[in-house]
Amino acid sequence: MNSTAEFYDGLAGEYDKLFADWDAATYRQADILDRIFASHGFGRSSTVLDCACGIGTQAIGLARLGYAVTGSDISSAELEEAERRATSAGVSLSLAKADFRRLKESIDGEFDIVIAMDNALPHLLSREDLSEAVESIAGMTRPGGLFVASIRDYDAILETKPTYSPPYIRDRECGRQISFQTWDWHGDNYSFVQYIIDDGEQLTVSRHACEYRALRRGELTELLDGAGFKVRWLMPEETGFYQPVVVAGK
Repeated sequence: MNSTAEFYDGLAGEYDKLFADWDAATYRQADILDRIFASHGFGRSSTVLDCACGIGTQAIGLARLGYAVTGSDISSAELEEAERRATSAGVSLSLAKADFRRLKESIDGEFDIVIAMDNALPHLLSREDLSEAVESIAGMTRPGGLFVASIRDYDAILETKPTYSPPYIRDRECGRQISFQTWDWHGDNYSFVQYIIDDGEQLTVSRHACEYRALRRGELTELLDGAGFKVRWLMPEETGFYQPVVVAGK
């Protein structure tokens, strides 16, 4: 996953530009996850491993609510950004560099809840890699614990295989900010380029390239079932989250 690490290392300093208001998103997404956890019997004293924490979008919000959060990621630059932002937010995170296919190599113990949000799992470009990640995540989830993840609605996307994602356009006092992706398909995998255009006091354009595998919900359900999880899918209209969410009890 070296290319994935390089992608997020390059994007770390401007990842927040993918949000209309990143700080507000940390509160909103934490509230959504908090309600999902509570509906499955988990309170705010639960331990959480965010195994694709990035710059802390979910981890920081959950820590604000009182959860004991450990964050891991494959990108050193994003972990540094997460640490800086957690300090600024006045919350404590335990952070570790880890590939979510081999979490026990870097992280000790088991957790009440493990999460992998924002389409992290589709960076695994083969079923074998995904299976390895599911087994690794299962190994970090205590008996009776919970795994929660989100992916794009690839069941729908694969019907048309679009060549770009709709742009996000944000109007700010100092100018307009636009982000979008172009997609080139290779079977069920697609290479993508993330463009960020910042038309503020000075025009800047950045470009970051990586790859995803379009992961159908049925395939992830099958692998989670095989790892001893009981799986339920929640769609955006049920949760308020922008992607389908899988909730898997161990």
